Amino acid sequence: MLTLHMPKRMAIVGAGRLGRALGHLLRDHGWRICAVVTRSMATARTAVRAIGDGTPFDQPTRRVLTADVVLIATPDDAIRPVAVKLATMGREEWRGKVVLHTSGALDRKELVALEKWGAATGSLHPLQTFSPKVKPQLEGVFFAIEGHPAALKEARKIARELGGIPVRLRSGAKAAYHAAGALASGHVLGMMEAAVRVFMSLGFTRRQATSALLPLTRQTLENYARLGPAASWTGPVARGDYKTVAKHVQVMKQQPKEFGAAYAAIARLSAAVLSRDSNKVLHQLERVLKKS
Repeated sequence: MLTLHMPKRMAIVGAGRLGRALGHLLRDHGWRICAVVTRSMATARTAVRAIGDGTPFDQPTRRVLTADVVLIATPDDAIRPVAVKLATMGREEWRGKVVLHTSGALDRKELVALEKWGAATGSLHPLQTFSPKVKPQLEGVFFAIEGHPAALKEARKIARELGGIPVRLRSGAKAAYHAAGALASGHVLGMMEAAVRVFMSLGFTRRQATSALLPLTRQTLENYARLGPAASWTGPVARGDYKTVAKHVQVMKQQPKEFGAAYAAIARLSAAVLSRDSNKVLHQLERVLKKS
């Protein structure tokens, strides 16, 4: 009966921002963190301190096999080699264990070496950004999960324990899912930084530029959430003000070439996905972009 109340044990291989954050939060929910593996003892010790539990290692170790669940949170290109190394280390001992990786773009196929020895494999990816200085908020965050039924069950449990919403993806869907996340997060940041730099070229300080533009961006996103895409769309393309678009294209030539290319590409994208008559708007927009 005592085994029913024993905390689950997790090993974390690759304890960067995501691995440390998940380890810390799961420890707060009663999990025991046993092995924490990174590329150096210095980073492993730092990760253990951040998590608040675990023993540091600078390479894969058999101590990982003492865990019920192994979380591989390495960079994407390291997942398959790590899985191969762990598989040769444990072989039949992997039977019955759950192994999850945290890549947003890759699926369980990266863990095939462990699956061959009986591990239940899958992936768990929280749709959230992780900063070294900001504690992540995972309440209400969507977690993409996929994999073997036993791995899905564990991934679903972890997501719910952290207050997240698990969503199962079909095999092969991870790359498209991750690309959409990049559009909504990393690429938005690129556009924001470009806008800040344009303001700075006009004499604004960075603080002034950021303070001026952030409320505009926030309000646009709030309108999107409240009113939907079409009703929230604003700017010269939305109004059919192509003379202003032409002026924008001209002044963007004074900025780095990527700025103008991004402006044109985003104008086309907005017309395609936000306009009620996208073919008409795109046709008119192309005429302006080619002339400018």
